[in-house]
Amino acid sequence: MLKQVILGIIRAIVGGLFIFSGLIKVNDPVGTAIKLEEYFDVFSRDIASFFDIFKGISLPIAVFLVVIEVVLGIMVLVGWKIRPAVYFLLAMILFFTFLTFYSAYFDKVTDCGCFGDAIKLTPWESFYKDIFLLVLIGVLFLFRNDLRGNSARWGKYTVIASVVLSFILAVSAIRNLPFVDFRAFKVGTNIREAMLPSAPLAYTYVMRKGEKIETFDQYPTDDTYEFVEMNLKNPEALPKITDFAVWNDSGDYTEAVLEGKKILIMVSNLSKMSLTNLSDIDLLVKEASAAGMDVKFICASSEEDTQQVLETYGWEIGYYLADATVVKTIIRSNPGIVILNDGTIVGKYHHNNTPSIKDVVALWN
Repeated sequence: MLKQVILGIIRAIVGGLFIFSGLIKVNDPVGTAIKLEEYFDVFSRDIASFFDIFKGISLPIAVFLVVIEVVLGIMVLVGWKIRPAVYFLLAMILFFTFLTFYSAYFDKVTDCGCFGDAIKLTPWESFYKDIFLLVLIGVLFLFRNDLRGNSARWGKYTVIASVVLSFILAVSAIRNLPFVDFRAFKVGTNIREAMLPSAPLAYTYVMRKGEKIETFDQYPTDDTYEFVEMNLKNPEALPKITDFAVWNDSGDYTEAVLEGKKILIMVSNLSKMSLTNLSDIDLLVKEASAAGMDVKFICASSEEDTQQVLETYGWEIGYYLADATVVKTIIRSNPGIVILNDGTIVGKYHHNNTPSIKDVVALWN
């Protein structure tokens, strides 16, 4: 009886964590794909070049992983086909534990994306989390013959429904934008304010005098102390945005883009830019320009390639360059549309949902 209670608690913890983690990533499969690309890029350089092949199919792999994560969690909780589920869970957690250890030990990928952008973990925190899950799943594996299964139809249909629903949600998030935006550039964020500390940063100073180590809240004036290190006391006050910048050959235009009402057409990768709805964006750009609205093209590419795009489509608008990672963080669409009002993000659109002029004006009013 006690064994079943303990196994039930472990099943609840494992299943709940996998469902929670999976649902967060189902909300943003593109973000998971970006993280996988980072891993594949590292592995192609450090382990074997064939990992480079997987970068091109990172999005389908991401969809499979996030859906299977939710489904396996459901299977463990409801008990349908629980033994095969435990085998799959053990294989997954061994793989993830390797990834997080490799990232932490070799300092390769600074954020595993285990819980998407909702909960940020350091590489070592991610590894310890996976060790915790590995122990729990290992217990389920060792006592797999004692796990009580569920052959009832409702269990089977619950699992099937979770497959279908998770897949639909993942595809919908890809074709539109994440349902819930956990990133620093979500709608309502004032970028200028988010680039500043929320409070004055305070530090402690670790100093050495002879063999003695002391910590001070103020830098000591006694010059007999030798500086060791300084530590931030209130890391929660750090700026939420630290990497936003736009520029071109004429200089830095970060502050300029945060002034007034702006329509930003953003492209993170020119070679992968979708042409599907470019006619809608073309209409928006030309109508907005004709109406005297400030439209800017922001592209993570070279000056020459960016100018070529504007010339090709006849867009007589200004342009800025930006870092690809930052653009991907701002908008999970390539291209995507971001509406600013004095630096505040008031609207974000996937190219499948390009707004009309009327929609844009409504956001500014």
